[in-house]
Amino acid sequence: MNWRVSPASQLEGKIAVPGSKSHTIRAVIAALLGNGTSYIHAPLYSADTRSALQAARNLGAEVEETAKLWKITGCGKNFSTPAGAIDLGNSGTTMRIITAAAALGSQKITFDGDGSLRTRIMQGELDSLADLGAECRSSNGFAPLSIRGPLTGGKTKVDGTTSQYLTALLMALPLASGNSELTLDFLNEADYVRITLDWLKRCGISVNISDDLLHCTIPGNQQYAAFDRVIPADFSTAAFPLGAGIVAGKEVRIANLDFDDLQGDKRVFDYVRKMHGNISMDHGDVVVRQSRLAGAEFDLNATPDALPLMAVLGCFADGVTKLLNVPQARFKECDRIAVMTAELRKMGAEITELPDGMVICGGKKLCGCTVESCRDHRIAMALSIAAMGAEGETTIIDGDCCQVTYPDFAADFRKLGAKIESL
Repeated sequence: MNWRVSPASQLEGKIAVPGSKSHTIRAVIAALLGNGTSYIHAPLYSADTRSALQAARNLGAEVEETAKLWKITGCGKNFSTPAGAIDLGNSGTTMRIITAAAALGSQKITFDGDGSLRTRIMQGELDSLADLGAECRSSNGFAPLSIRGPLTGGKTKVDGTTSQYLTALLMALPLASGNSELTLDFLNEADYVRITLDWLKRCGISVNISDDLLHCTIPGNQQYAAFDRVIPADFSTAAFPLGAGIVAGKEVRIANLDFDDLQGDKRVFDYVRKMHGNISMDHGDVVVRQSRLAGAEFDLNATPDALPLMAVLGCFADGVTKLLNVPQARFKECDRIAVMTAELRKMGAEITELPDGMVICGGKKLCGCTVESCRDHRIAMALSIAAMGAEGETTIIDGDCCQVTYPDFAADFRKLGAKIESL
């Protein structure tokens, strides 16, 4: 469904952003691999996380769910054999993690997804799984793919282009029959691996990993303990009410953010402060007001999901904003560097595209037009923020794709006073 977004002024009110996608999907896989019953409170209820939940069911987990609580009884690595391919929808995170988990079993399991998921490269992970005892088949390193174990452990070099490869191996290999040793030459998005390590620790899993996360030994024959945990709010999602408040906010309040959580995207609040954004705290809420921003330079390697929103804020800043060292942003649901460059240029922005980022010359008024989300949820939400500060109406093609992480985006922003119309 397309959206028509009109300029906004004086957005005001409070938003409580939904739970973290990264935490929710890791919780589902950890519960699947456990032998007891785990309780996931306040999970993100979205298309991506429901793909993870259904995949756990397909592999043999017993699931009871409400909107606020998922009760999952795991099966260890004693998986059921699905009748056909497990459909993972658009969830790249689920595909990476559950493919490695499925390699613990001895039966052939096939995974597939939508057209976007079929563009998410898997070859680096499949190469490592093959080194560790799995039999892998894929469409040139992409879904559809099949996996057959069991993982026996051993040594492998891990591709660090996406942190999800390392996360997948860290979650699966403790249940392998032997010990494992992982080495990397580099690692993008290291904070996501730290979230994974926190989940392993909570579930009683032991790994030995270097401070730089480039070398790891994992004892085999471990077991996941059941858990009972509340999912923290999602800082990747919180970036969008933050951006809306900066662009068009009288007073936008964001509730329930835990800045002690390990999510790397909490850094976006520091990025906006560096650009002179008006951000304060009041009784636990983050309060954001419209601000005159100044351009700045940012290394986004740890926060690739921030690139779309930061590109928009760079357009509203005085001077030059540089978003650098984030080549992995080209391998998300779409090439986010190329798409944000193209779509913001349509609106009048002056942007130079770099191999690993972009340079934005701000201060030029954006004008409404028709832009493409490329069915990427973060692109759709970022372009909505751009439209709120532009002159004239903007039509966003497939704006509703944001449901994969933030199903209530349009409804929540309408409550603040934003003008978002479904076409």
